[in-house]
Amino acid sequence: MMTTARLGLKLFLSPRMWLAGLMGFASGLPLLLTLSVLQAWLKAEGVDLATIGFIGLVGLPYTLKFLWAPLFDRYIPLSLGRRRGWLVIFQVLLAGGIALLGLTSPADGIPTVAAAALLLAFFSASQDIVIDAYRRESLADAEQGLGAAYYVCGYQLGTLLAAGGGLILADVVGFKGVYLLMAGVMATAIIVTLLAPEPKMAAGQPTSLKDAFAGPLVEFFQRRDAVLVLAFILLYKLGDNMASHMSIPFYLDIGFSNTEIGSVVKLLGTWAIFIGTFAGGALILRLGLFRALLLFGVLQGLSTAGFALLAMVGHNLFWLGGVVAFENLTIGLGRSALLAFMAFLTNRRFTATQFALLASLAGVPRVIVSAPTGWLAEQIGWISFFVSCAVIAIPGLVLLLAFRTWLREKDPAAAV
Repeated sequence: MMTTARLGLKLFLSPRMWLAGLMGFASGLPLLLTLSVLQAWLKAEGVDLATIGFIGLVGLPYTLKFLWAPLFDRYIPLSLGRRRGWLVIFQVLLAGGIALLGLTSPADGIPTVAAAALLLAFFSASQDIVIDAYRRESLADAEQGLGAAYYVCGYQLGTLLAAGGGLILADVVGFKGVYLLMAGVMATAIIVTLLAPEPKMAAGQPTSLKDAFAGPLVEFFQRRDAVLVLAFILLYKLGDNMASHMSIPFYLDIGFSNTEIGSVVKLLGTWAIFIGTFAGGALILRLGLFRALLLFGVLQGLSTAGFALLAMVGHNLFWLGGVVAFENLTIGLGRSALLAFMAFLTNRRFTATQFALLASLAGVPRVIVSAPTGWLAEQIGWISFFVSCAVIAIPGLVLLLAFRTWLREKDPAAAV
């Protein structure tokens, strides 16, 4: 039998993993074209800050995508299969939608720009649904952690090209030129999808809309510890998300300049996330999903506590670099493990719907629960705030221990 190390190396070089990375790139590219790049364009055109703030609501489809995800489990469009058919449709629409947004003009009317951005966000969120389902169905359980790592790294590169590259290019070709160029890049994803194999479809796929919408919920809540699993997904990265949400104001508050934050936090942090993401995928193969989730959860709590140490130390670039590197390393580790866990939980008959539901649930701490963090930090101070965020990691780990038995019995690492 092939050893874990040899199998791990083979998986790292597998076309399936590189395909997961390419699909991650296609998933990440459109996101910031409706957020930071659009905000910069609007600001350059003299749009007021209040309007720019409200434009952020065009990102709602990313949160609500579970509402139409059952359609992608129920219907098989074109002749390319259930996943590739939907992917080609939305990638064609995305390329056209990016170009359409670039052809609008803030000077001619914000409602038109907002409508084009909302349409683009809908196409992008829909592509995300299908890509998550494709990755789940095309990889074995033991490969989900590494597949998630490739996906996340590809996603990061896509957002980096769109935001970093887009803002740099805007000074050369203008924002309209940026959107047209990005539309061309997006169109290359269609070639990738056409060359990709269609995942094998599980028996018992939904045969009616009722089955497609109700079936995933009925199947999930019939499982052992279903409610505890949902609570775990909510809590696993809660403290980490709360701390990260207030990190930039914290750095500024203790005396770091924008230049120091940009050079240390953004550059070092980006590399640390890449390393943590790949390390997470490899360690899941080595340790198994349960032990990886437990270890990464403990490390997330420790990295969050590192902010409290930095608050005591104050303005010190060495400490800033260490805390940032450790925090972003654990972000990458935890993200890989949580994505693998959510993939592991999905039933292949309802992959698109269940994955979209779990992903939306995982996003709640980042979007909603993190909202009052600024008020909390003001009330109790930075040190107590970050210590509290670290302690919040404990309930999630306790829940993980509660369903340790069945998770270890079905651990994907057992297949290695």
